[in-house]
Amino acid sequence: MGKNQHVTKHEDGWQVKGAGNQKPTRVVDTQKQAIEIAKEIAKNQHSEVVIHGRDGKIRDSDSYGNDPNPPRDTRN
Repeated sequence: MGKNQHVTKHEDGWQVKGAGNQKPTRVVDTQKQAIEIAKEIAKNQHSEVVIHGRDGKIRDSDSYGNDPNPPRDTRN
């Protein structure tokens, strides 16, 4: 399983950053763009996407790994 991908605010827009990394993987203009990039990385690495709001608090997350307790929702 790879590193979880975090989508957070950046001074130049929004960033995708692997858990524990010092530098962002990508910086883009919108949160939507960052989420799409993070999802692709997480799918390839069988990890999780953690989406933070403007205030830095976690607002959502999606697992793309071997989750022993998969969510029952069908939104994604």
